[in-house]
Amino acid sequence: KRLRELTVRGNKWSNPEREEKLRQYTTGWINYYRYADMKTLMETTDEWLRHRIRAIYWKQWKRVRTRYKMLRALHLPEWKIHEMANCRKGVWRAAGMLNSALTKKILVDKLGYPSMSVHYLKVRVNY
Repeated sequence: KRLRELTVRGNKWSNPEREEKLRQYTTGWINYYRYADMKTLMETTDEWLRHRIRAIYWKQWKRVRTRYKMLRALHLPEWKIHEMANCRKGVWRAAGMLNSALTKKILVDKLGYPSMSVHYLKVRVNY
């Protein structure tokens, strides 16, 4: 529920501010539950969270012209850029297509969003 509140598409946070709030919340939550066996839960929640972040970016790129510009910056083939930028599907469906452009590596390494499963594997304590 709290992750939904932090990733609402309609709030007025900047992307670095959203990233920082997500990092603080997920770090604290994972550190609290580090004794639990929840590797699969972390992986599925992580996938869902990345999908939600992609939906936020798609929503921010409101116009087709902006989508073209942003997708070109990600070095995609021209046919793929045209296909994705002119997509008339909903935000959630388009975010699924955006998975090939905004990969996990880009979201975590370049944009700085937290990876819950990676952090959990670092701090977990198994008995």
